[in-house]
Amino acid sequence: MKQFAALFDEIDQTTKTTVKTKALAEYFTRAPEEDRLWCIALFSGRRPKRAVTTTELRSWAAEQAGIPLWLFEEAYPIVGDLAETIALILPPSTAVTDYGLSHWINLLRDLHDLPAEDRKHPILDAWTQLDPTERFLFNKLITGGFRIGVSRKLMTRALAQATGQDEAVLAHKLMGSWTPETTSYHALIEAEDPTADQSRPYPFYLAHQLDGPPEALGDPQDWQAEWKWDGIRGQLILRDAAHHVWSRGEDLMTDRFPEFARAADFLPPGTVLDGEIVTWDGQQPMPFNTLQPRIGRKTVPRKLLKEAPVIMLAYDLLEDAGQDLRDQPLAQRRDRLDQLLTGLPPETAVRASPRIAFDDWATLAGIRATAREERAEGVMLKRRNSPYLSGRRKGDWWKWKLDPLTVDAVMIYAQQGHGRRANLFTDFTFAVWQGNQLIPFTKAYSGLTDAEFDEITKWVRKNTLQRFGPVRQVRPEHVFEIAFEGIQESPRHKSGIALRFPRMARWRHDKTPQEANTLDHLREMLAVYG
Repeated sequence: MKQFAALFDEIDQTTKTTVKTKALAEYFTRAPEEDRLWCIALFSGRRPKRAVTTTELRSWAAEQAGIPLWLFEEAYPIVGDLAETIALILPPSTAVTDYGLSHWINLLRDLHDLPAEDRKHPILDAWTQLDPTERFLFNKLITGGFRIGVSRKLMTRALAQATGQDEAVLAHKLMGSWTPETTSYHALIEAEDPTADQSRPYPFYLAHQLDGPPEALGDPQDWQAEWKWDGIRGQLILRDAAHHVWSRGEDLMTDRFPEFARAADFLPPGTVLDGEIVTWDGQQPMPFNTLQPRIGRKTVPRKLLKEAPVIMLAYDLLEDAGQDLRDQPLAQRRDRLDQLLTGLPPETAVRASPRIAFDDWATLAGIRATAREERAEGVMLKRRNSPYLSGRRKGDWWKWKLDPLTVDAVMIYAQQGHGRRANLFTDFTFAVWQGNQLIPFTKAYSGLTDAEFDEITKWVRKNTLQRFGPVRQVRPEHVFEIAFEGIQESPRHKSGIALRFPRMARWRHDKTPQEANTLDHLREMLAVYG
């Protein structure tokens, strides 16, 4: 664990990518193979199952520190991170051990199925053997919130430096459903056959937001345009008479979308499609909230299959008859895709996402303005000669989204943030008018500058009306413009409305609370955009 803690310290003390990459590469060179494997797993989102609840951890930590639980609970929101709070309040360690990262993960794995009374002692004993940084990391492993400033791309780059392998090859190896329990470092990284797992998807190619005018991209004839759908980005893999569905976040979602099972009857093996999974009313996508009930289920009831059927709107062909097409120009891949999908019956649940014809940027801008009528978020722009790369790269793929919807609302509740924002109020609840009453309808925690967060924090502390645990009710004096991507009905909210991706666009110092919007205004927006 000391090696891993030293790696964390190096990463945590710098913002330079080159320094982080070098530290990781050295770790991948020197650490035991089992520890390397778990390091790769952690930085690619594969964490051990949670063995202990946060309630148990807080109680045990307070007991070990000899303080009342209420005092721990007061300290926690100030520190802003549970793992760090525990590491700070515990007394100094009484033993020194040199167990590796994998030892402590295996300990947690063995505790998973034990009753609470049998899990407590091993956790307390571990705390006595670890220094503060090691305790912090151990606690992160327990809580499952392991994020320490290393992206998967950076980790893959460091692994490429350590092993001498091509970064793209490694990115492909790290995709799929592997875990440290099902593979070894040698099998995952050093073995020569990276395609042994036939369900493995390709690393996704991601686009950047286009913030300036499209004219800066040059000749419009060099670009392909298509709708930016509001669904789940996914790959449909057809290999060895089986089908697999992967999300962009590397979740295997095959069982959640049984509609795609028929695709293997009509499409040849060795086919990999990249596209958007959407619910479909027969003519166009349905709102995103109709897709959400499908996401968290491993079995889908017949009623939901009927109410929210899905299709894939495919916009790229990554593999055809087992041939990797990613190095070919987009125009060629797209032509092959259209040929492959032309004439498929509806039961395949796959169709080509239509290309948008345009001669100049002004024409495309006019088409983009109608995106919400198509149930889209805007348009995608892809250079016609671009290969299919991995990760988020600037230059060839852009998303040109519609300007967000906005509403003016009054802040009525505030809550402190976490981590570096633990001493600031950053999480707010907003309300609109219904008659003379303010009705809460959304929360937002992003969009302001650090200076604005500092200013509103000082105001909240002086204008608190009531406290409800960590939440403060404040005087309804400040109006904020709330930007959002979509609006939908929600029986779970008092307002009957929920927003998609709400954030604070600006602080409206020029408006009084009485000038904020009404619930009727939101309902009008729901009728148009919902």
